[in-house]
Amino acid sequence: MRRFTLRTGIRWKITLAIAAVGALVAVALSLVVHSAARVSMLESAREAQLANVNVIARFVEAGRKPLLGAKVNDPELPAPLREKARSGRRGTYIQESRKNVPVVWAAVPLGNGQVLSLHSEFTESANMVRDLDRALVVGSISVVVAGAALGVLIGGQISRRLRKAAAAAQRVAHGDPDVRVRDAVGGVVRDETDDLARAVDAMADALQQRLEAERRVTADIAHELRTPVTGLLTAAELLPPGRPAELVRDRAQAMRALVEDVLEVARLDSASERAELQDVALGEFVSRRVTALMPEASVRVVADEIVSTDPRRLERILGNLLANASRYGQPPVQVDIEGRVVRVRDHGPGFPEALLREGPSRFRTGSTDRAGVGHGLGLTIAEGQARVLGARLTFRNVAAPGGADREGAAAGAVAVLWLPEQAPTATGSFPVVKLSQ
Repeated sequence: MRRFTLRTGIRWKITLAIAAVGALVAVALSLVVHSAARVSMLESAREAQLANVNVIARFVEAGRKPLLGAKVNDPELPAPLREKARSGRRGTYIQESRKNVPVVWAAVPLGNGQVLSLHSEFTESANMVRDLDRALVVGSISVVVAGAALGVLIGGQISRRLRKAAAAAQRVAHGDPDVRVRDAVGGVVRDETDDLARAVDAMADALQQRLEAERRVTADIAHELRTPVTGLLTAAELLPPGRPAELVRDRAQAMRALVEDVLEVARLDSASERAELQDVALGEFVSRRVTALMPEASVRVVADEIVSTDPRRLERILGNLLANASRYGQPPVQVDIEGRVVRVRDHGPGFPEALLREGPSRFRTGSTDRAGVGHGLGLTIAEGQARVLGARLTFRNVAAPGGADREGAAAGAVAVLWLPEQAPTATGSFPVVKLSQ
């Protein structure tokens, strides 16, 4: 079962985090401020109400009538406050009204055992609390909006630096040795992105040095083998005629071809090869070369076009593709030329899945259904020569009839060479792409 994943940018993650923290802080501060302000206002109202009832009590004890709506033995007086006053103590009490406006009560005992009380609604203070709440809401929203804007700014800066680092790393992965991730990131502020960039640069340098060392070792070994293999081939020619002599010569020639292929791969890996460009009619050129290399192959020119390319390298690519189709595929082999595109198709079991996923690999001939003689260098050399021409070389399989119901079923392999519209200015101007179908 496929796992659901949600992809979001780091900018929005940072924005959401800052906005959430800002909202939590704003809500917490608002609750604290609201509670403190309400308590303070209620305490002030209690003190004011108690002072008023004390003044009124003096008038009542002097034989005058209660003022400001004060009452003696008010039946609506809350029971806790009544008991407190009858015990000879003064006190206040907060009662919530139906309008959600607090009512402040104050009561004092009189000398004759009666209780004088005064109450009034806390309307003005309640309005002040509501105004304060509105101000706190507006302030909280402003804090969240400002935090989100700050998150977009900070996250955008980090996101841009990471995108630059990723783009530079991709260029390094595509074989550009001169790119440095740290230089691509730039900026004055130093953070973890710079540490990551330096680590990627160090890793790329180490890998480049290792690959260069391996290439030099391979080239040196192949170069050193060339002389003894040539001597072996010469000595084999001196053997008396017979089946053993033919076997020795055949193996010696195969070893010589392998040494030459390994040297060619080493030169291509060094990125020092340059194309010698000429203007050629692609359809006519390919037709002549295919006829010479594989007369039994059919050639179809859909549209001819003049291209600027290296004829020697183009012939090398065609030869390797045709040899691969002849060795691992089945006839008929078809070659189509359409503008700048050359397709080579066989009707065999198709390319192995590993080649479709990863591209050609040296000394790997594929799965058992395409196994045979060879060392797996043909398509590797074709890929490298296409890179020198600034071309793309793609590989795919043609689905067999009813192949949708049979996993891996194929009715042939297709190698497609896409020549560029403009002549390459440097080795590897265009990446080699591997496609599967």
